[in-house]
This record gives sequence, structure tokens and C-alpha cells, in this order.
Amino acid sequence: MKIWNWIHKLASPPHFYRMAEFLVPWFMWPAVLLILIGAYGGLVLAPPDYMQGQGFRMIYFHVPSAYLSMLVYVVMAVAAAIGLIWRIKLAHAVAASSASIGASFTVLALVTGMVGGKPMWGAYWVWDARLTSELVLLFLYLGYITLRAAFDEISKADRASGVLAVVGVVNIPIIHFSVVWWNTLHQGPTITKLDNPSITGDMLWPLLAMILGYTLFFVAVLAIRVSGEVLTRESRSRWVGEILRAPGQIGVK
Repeated sequence: MKIWNWIHKLASPPHFYRMAEFLVPWFMWPAVLLILIGAYGGLVLAPPDYMQGQGFRMIYFHVPSAYLSMLVYVVMAVAAAIGLIWRIKLAHAVAASSASIGASFTVLALVTGMVGGKPMWGAYWVWDARLTSELVLLFLYLGYITLRAAFDEISKADRASGVLAVVGVVNIPIIHFSVVWWNTLHQGPTITKLDNPSITGDMLWPLLAMILGYTLFFVAVLAIRVSGEVLTRESRSRWVGEILRAPGQIGVK
């Protein structure tokens, strides 16, 4: 019973806004610190790869970006499903706020993958199963954003884009297992082989630090964007008016 009360309270826009305002620094600063530590460990401390040489260091930006591109879509799809099933407005706000963040991570994953793949494949782009399915993911993000923008009424935008987000989640396992299901040029699983990872410890810990840093950064940015989305959706509510009239707020003297 207490759990449901907590969930109900969390779904309250005023409560979420206050909670997000408090938690953002607790996610953002550790994220920045972890990214700096991971980047230094990967670019400076980690030894060159015995096959790829110094070029392998692109993985410290490519792998976290690719991981977050999929994670953010799952968050968006789950939030959209919750909004569609239980009609929780805050869930739709989370889904709407996730789209542009996920698209950004996907673009970064594609660009770093192309730059890192050029020395190995001899070309910036090949129609590899992993690369192609990641490109489809970008189109899904852009389709979601475009579909939302096509509706003036926010409730219709939530429903239409929510259905697309839920349907598109089928692409996530395709991206993840593409290197297993098909014979591709893309490198196979490395850190996911927990029993015998295909990467040494001195190369692994910076990568894990970067992944965790990227994840915390996503949570912080998502909280900021959802807060703004909530203010827009609840602009006529009394609690929003009280916030805007409070001393120190932008545009309020």
C-alpha cells in the first residue's frame, strides 16, 4: 500500500518538479566527474590495443553513446506505455522529454562508430546489421518527434507518438543481438560476456566509468527537461503560478 502511495505521489507534477529540482545536482556532478575520470583513463592510461592501436580509444565515446541510445528508447517506450494504459500525464512528459536526448545519443553513436570504423573497414559507412538497425533507431526518434509536432492538441500528440514509441521498441533487441544473429562486420559482444569479457581490466574500468557517467548525465538532463515539460503542461495551474511569482524566478521582478 505504501508503495502505491509513493508511486501516486511521484506521478504528481508538483511533487516531481520539486524532487527533480533537488536531485539534478546529485546526478549531474557525479556524471561530470565520472566522464572526466573515464575519459582520462581511456585516452591516457589505457594501453593501445594490440590490433587497432590507438584507434580503439573511440570506444570510450562510442560504446556509452550506443548503450544510452537504446536505454533512452526503452525509457521512452515504457513511459509512453504507462501513459497510454494508465493515462498518467507525467509519463507522457517523460516520454516526450526523452526523445531529443535519445536522438542526440544515437547521432553521437553513429558518428563515433563511423569514425572508429574507417580504419578497420576502409569506409565510414557499411550497411552492417548493427549500423543499419542503429540508423533505424534514429529514424524512430525523429519520427516520434515529428509526429508529436504534427498535433496541436497535446493529448492527441501523446497518444499518437506513444503508440509509435511502443511499437518501435521491437528494434532494440534487433540492435543488441544483431552481431549474434547475423554475420556482421561489427565487433561482437565484449563487456556483456561477464564470464570472460573480451577486454582487459585496464581498458575496461574507464569504459565502465564512462557508461555510468553517461547514464547519470542522462538522468540529470531528463529531470531538467521533464521539469520544463511539466511547467508547460501545467502552465495554468495554481502551483505553477506560485513558482513563477516566487522571488528569483526568470522574468519575475
